[in-house]
Amino acid sequence: MTSYQFINTQIKDGIWQGNLTGAGPQTPDLHVTHLGEVIDGVTYEHDTAHDTWRVRFPLPSHLICDGVQTFVVKDGTGVTLTSFSLVVGEPLADDLRAEIALLRGELEVLKTAFRRHCAES
Repeated sequence: MTSYQFINTQIKDGIWQGNLTGAGPQTPDLHVTHLGEVIDGVTYEHDTAHDTWRVRFPLPSHLICDGVQTFVVKDGTGVTLTSFSLVVGEPLADDLRAEIALLRGELEVLKTAFRRHCAES
């Protein structure tokens, strides 16, 4: 069994990019899925100097929408190699506002406890 590893993944100009090591000289057999549906357009470019494969695929525009969209990269045997999520729109803003409100509440509790400690010391 081959031991694959993804490194340096990024999204630029609507194209997901990653470097795959451990595949050797054979073109890897990878499948990118979203909600179990295979995404077409995966391309490979072998970098013989570093023995890595540059893997790219375009993000389908119809999948870029509000909410969380998760993409999974699997090898030919179905083993998950990596995944990434896109978080877009209002749900993210609401989550961040809630988290900030919780942090502010916790900070107020700490400030009160610290002031009480200083007053008693």
